[in-house]
Amino acid sequence: MVNFLLSIMADLENLTDLQPQGGCTDDNFRYHFKPQGGCTEDNFCYHFKLKCGKCGEITQKETYVSLVETVPLPIGKGNTHLIQKCKFCCRDGTVTMITGRGRPLTHEDSEANKSAPLMLFECRGYEPLDFVFRGEWQAVSLDGTKFTGIDLSGGEEYVDYDEKGGYPVMISNPRAAFHVVK
Repeated sequence: MVNFLLSIMADLENLTDLQPQGGCTDDNFRYHFKPQGGCTEDNFCYHFKLKCGKCGEITQKETYVSLVETVPLPIGKGNTHLIQKCKFCCRDGTVTMITGRGRPLTHEDSEANKSAPLMLFECRGYEPLDFVFRGEWQAVSLDGTKFTGIDLSGGEEYVDYDEKGGYPVMISNPRAAFHVVK
């Protein structure tokens, strides 16, 4: 079992608290690994690719996991968020999300070129790769105006105007990384 912490970074201009729509601890967030299914307005999708820990095969399709969707473990007691078989070596792997480690990316983080932890994944037999910014995100201007429904898919930048503050706001260069943690 290896724990992978998903951390995000972005260049924030006049914005702070970048996070998935609904917040980092919302049970309706969907961290997506499964090759079928999709995102709706009611859940947040986290898209990745997975690498098999045994043979090194990388999934061809993006997959997802969701906090609200669990499946029973095939052996023993308990649940996990994903059980998937490697198409090359046929080994089963699991991904379980562990809440309580995420927080929004702040303006201070962005200015210091630091990342913010988003979610912790306990992986058995798989390694997560290539997070994709999909779904809706939210952020707050430095004057407190809330911006919702932000689309960062495809690495696109987000540009808007804060009427209250009288200045433009922008999110650019969104990126993410997985780090092994104990």
